[in-house]
Amino acid sequence: MVLEFEIPSAFDPFADAKQSGTKEYVHIRIQQRNGKKSLTTVQGLPKELSYEKILKTLKKDFCCNGNVVQDKELGKVIQLQGDQRKNVQNFLVNQNIVKKDQIKIHGF
Repeated sequence: MVLEFEIPSAFDPFADAKQSGTKEYVHIRIQQRNGKKSLTTVQGLPKELSYEKILKTLKKDFCCNGNVVQDKELGKVIQLQGDQRKNVQNFLVNQNIVKKDQIKIHGF
């Protein structure tokens, strides 16, 4: 008598993120620096966009400083001074760069 059964494999919580064909999200995060200082990062914008032009407009609209950083794993990331999460979300939606359901806001 032979019993056949499958051994359950380890659960991978990021399996849906690794699949091709899933939605690409734009992640807006805040990082605490020292004291009251904070940094807002925008990751996952479409690669065909000009990050420098977007950064220039964001800096002018929100009266803050920022730069574009090249990361090995994440690609290009926009960094802005201060907590600009809601401002960046509204800007990206109003300019039709991404849809509201494609944006994920992280942070406290």
